[in-house]
Amino acid sequence: MSQRTRIKICGLTREQDVDAAVAAGADAVGFVFYAASPRAVTLARAAELARRLPPFVTPVGLFVNATAGEIAQACRAIPTLLLQFHGDETPQDCDAARRPYLRAARMAPGFDLLNFAARYPSAQALLLDAHVEGYGGGGKVFDWSLIPPNVPRPVVLSGGLNPANVTEGVLALRPWAVDVSSGVEIAKGVKDADAIRRFCDAVREADARLATPPPR
Repeated sequence: MSQRTRIKICGLTREQDVDAAVAAGADAVGFVFYAASPRAVTLARAAELARRLPPFVTPVGLFVNATAGEIAQACRAIPTLLLQFHGDETPQDCDAARRPYLRAARMAPGFDLLNFAARYPSAQALLLDAHVEGYGGGGKVFDWSLIPPNVPRPVVLSGGLNPANVTEGVLALRPWAVDVSSGVEIAKGVKDADAIRRFCDAVREADARLATPPPR
């Protein structure tokens, strides 16, 4: 039986974008707590936006080399927050929060994802993004052939996804989840409700195709 691919819309900054993600059927929405990002939000703003979420839609906080105090403060402000570490955090840094977390992996030729996964045994999933200068994937698609088979963690496919290519990504890789930010934007930090809907529809189309048995 084919699994349903979960969907995360990241980099939300506006009420209408949170509402659009929920209406389109997203499973999670991401708030960026990294001041250097054009999609950064304050903790107070993220908490305000998170209060719009209905049950079973998960708020995710994206951190880059944040202090333990900053992470703890975010968890107090948004009690259901799932953590996503995108910087140089060690396994000890990630575990110190004592909360479920995703660990971002920056995919590039020669990167040993299996070794990386072994170093972060507590991670609920590995979020695979493109390796670019700085932090984050820069809206770039990485070479999907770099992903080895049998990764021992659920995989969240990220990096340059959009409504036009996400079906191919799901069909080719069958990830646990997909994550999109710039691929559904009209400007940095400003989402397009129609693009969000088309992205979610494209993921569901891929799932439907995977669930349909081949002709005999």
